[in-house]
Amino acid sequence: MYLNLPDIVLLLHPILAITFVFPLIGLTVVRAWETRQRRLKASPGSEKLPPTVGREHLDFGKLLSAGVVGIALLGMVRPILEHLVNSQTWSKDPFQVIFIAALYAATIACFILLYKTQSSLWRGAFATLTGVGVVILGLQEGIFRRNEEWYFSHLYLGLAATLLMIFSLAIVPDIYRDRSHTWRKAHTLLNCVALLLFLAQGITGARDLLEIPLTWQKPVVYSCNFDPNSPAFKTCPQLPPPPQP
Repeated sequence: MYLNLPDIVLLLHPILAITFVFPLIGLTVVRAWETRQRRLKASPGSEKLPPTVGREHLDFGKLLSAGVVGIALLGMVRPILEHLVNSQTWSKDPFQVIFIAALYAATIACFILLYKTQSSLWRGAFATLTGVGVVILGLQEGIFRRNEEWYFSHLYLGLAATLLMIFSLAIVPDIYRDRSHTWRKAHTLLNCVALLLFLAQGITGARDLLEIPLTWQKPVVYSCNFDPNSPAFKTCPQLPPPPQP
């Protein structure tokens, strides 16, 4: 078997994205469209749509927000831990390790509390704290970033999509209370942007899986030349031939 345990843990993030989050995106979008059609009676037969489509859209949306935040945190934890272990951070700066662990726990706690509270003030506070926690964790050393192509980075686009999901969850009660439909229009616009970000995530995630080597391949791959200004760009050191059987 060519996968070590860290490699299998690395694959949990894309596995859950493909099998859980992306199907939820489809269900949420379909229910959103049906809810709009039924409310506006915008097409023939739309009045025949069951009244439950609105509630199903809400339930799927909440589940999608939880899934996006969850796999974002899951995707961050392995590279952060790997960096902390490899750099022996605990012996050099134990406070940093404690801070990251406390921040991780606090981010999860704030997101759970965001689900529970109905107060606008507290929803705003917990949404802000959750978003800040996700961003700070995403900027920790060890996470694959592609800073040279930040505009098409899986990490940065994923952080943007995650923040939009947190915001969408936070404004749900306001959507139903607002008679001017301002929050509903903002919700629709921002989630159209989120849908585009999710499509980009599928592309950038598949690309990055090709660029992140397996654990036993790292010593060779990371010794290759990745300087685009070098004449030896994309060349690797020669390996000795495999032993003859």
